[in-house]
Amino acid sequence: MNFKKTYIPANGYTPLCQPGKCSLKDLEFGILELAPGQTAAWDTGEKETAFVMLWGTCSFAANGVDYGPLGVRATVFASPKAECFYAGRHTRVDITSRHFCKIAVCATPLEEDTQPQAIHQADVSVSRLGVKPWERDTSFIVDSATNARKLTIGEAYVTPGNWAGFPPHKHDVDRMPIECVAEEIYYFLFDPPQGFGVQCLYTDDGTIDEAYRVKNDDLVEFPYGYHTTVCAPGYNAYFLWLMAGQYQGFCRTNDPAHAWVAAVENVIKKL
Repeated sequence: MNFKKTYIPANGYTPLCQPGKCSLKDLEFGILELAPGQTAAWDTGEKETAFVMLWGTCSFAANGVDYGPLGVRATVFASPKAECFYAGRHTRVDITSRHFCKIAVCATPLEEDTQPQAIHQADVSVSRLGVKPWERDTSFIVDSATNARKLTIGEAYVTPGNWAGFPPHKHDVDRMPIECVAEEIYYFLFDPPQGFGVQCLYTDDGTIDEAYRVKNDDLVEFPYGYHTTVCAPGYNAYFLWLMAGQYQGFCRTNDPAHAWVAAVENVIKKL
């Protein structure tokens, strides 16, 4: 199976990963593009849904309640802090674009009611993870501190030649508190836009052993298995990462063959 897909920019909503039509069972993803003044109406159905403002500004209302404008970036590289609108299940969301908007729509089924929430830049935390040459800045937009219950969403920024998510790690076995089961998607953009990276995905038994050249507007699904990313020299990489599972956050296991690298990282940080 090919776990990589490519988004072709278009006005309106483009579904990119839908359960039953991709390798994932619960995590849903697509891109919504709106021109200035354009509106969109969204019914979340049985899913909690997050509208991550990649760039542009839109006003949001949920079940008739106005939550105001969200989105302050001209590009994802302008700031590591995206704004976002979160809506629980059984919610009608009305969106009005003030400028050209590109929105990542992330959803997963939820069996409880939650309240809508406008997530502003002040609510988003950013951490520097790893050490060179496996260092990246990672933001946390939707997590257990928000009204979401199953979604965890953030952004990663990788400098030229650096790796992200190293050692390779996985989250496909329920053995909390060490590891949980969570599906995941990475959606990539590059600066300059002709840049690229390599996304690896593999399993211990070799049933999956993939290395994809990822470019602007590519995404890769991770139903299970170890994954890690590297950015080509000369380019800055960005990826939106979104996860869905019973537990929110980073509960994962590193590939034992490369776990020693994490130990080296801890030593370097103490120097």
